[in-house]
Amino acid sequence: MTPPRSRARAARVLLALFAVTAAVHLAGLLTVAAAGTGGGAGAVADTVVHLTKPALMPLLAAHVLLRGGPPLLAVALLFGCGGDTLLQIGGDTLFLLGMGSFAAGHVCYLLLSARHRTPADGRRSRIRAAGGAYAIAWAATVALLWPDLPDELRIPVAGYSLLLTAMAFGTLRAGGRAALGGLLFLLSDTLIATGIAHWPQLPAPQFWIMLTYIAGQYALADGLRRAATRTETAPAPAPAPAPA
Repeated sequence: MTPPRSRARAARVLLALFAVTAAVHLAGLLTVAAAGTGGGAGAVADTVVHLTKPALMPLLAAHVLLRGGPPLLAVALLFGCGGDTLLQIGGDTLFLLGMGSFAAGHVCYLLLSARHRTPADGRRSRIRAAGGAYAIAWAATVALLWPDLPDELRIPVAGYSLLLTAMAFGTLRAGGRAALGGLLFLLSDTLIATGIAHWPQLPAPQFWIMLTYIAGQYALADGLRRAATRTETAPAPAPAPAPA
């Protein structure tokens, strides 16, 4: 068994590698956006982007496991790696398979969030209000995107976005950090959907998609790991008094 100090040190190293890989990947995207992929710096940057993207989530998953996070959380991140890889290869079939891999990760996040009770204080009403806001945002986004999406992607995108929105809402039960991660993931995939619909894009759109995605996955991983730790260390509820 690895000593706790060694595990902690290895976890810090993996987190640092994740951060460096993310920074290199994002810098590569900016370089590609500025120079293109025709040759020179742009071609090198494009290669760097393709090599670093599939490495991101495995590094984060290994960090989570060494920090004592739930194995299901690492599984969710590895499904993200599958989606990253399939979408990067390209093609309609692989796009749908990549979407399915991400969807499996969202199911894992939903199961992890379901382990935590809805707060009993005033936060419950705020969570309900947030649920209404998420539902309205999903319906409005799908309605706006629908006419501009390819026919074969309309129903898959609508179904996937519903699962994604449910995941983002579910993370509210696990605390603010996890909820921020769910929101950022939702924003990242919305940016992807607007690109598929050929809506006007921000400069260097892939940079913004990956920035929000990487930040979202990290916040989800860290938030859900912390929430699981809080649940494990919480004192057991006092037994109910025996009837007189």
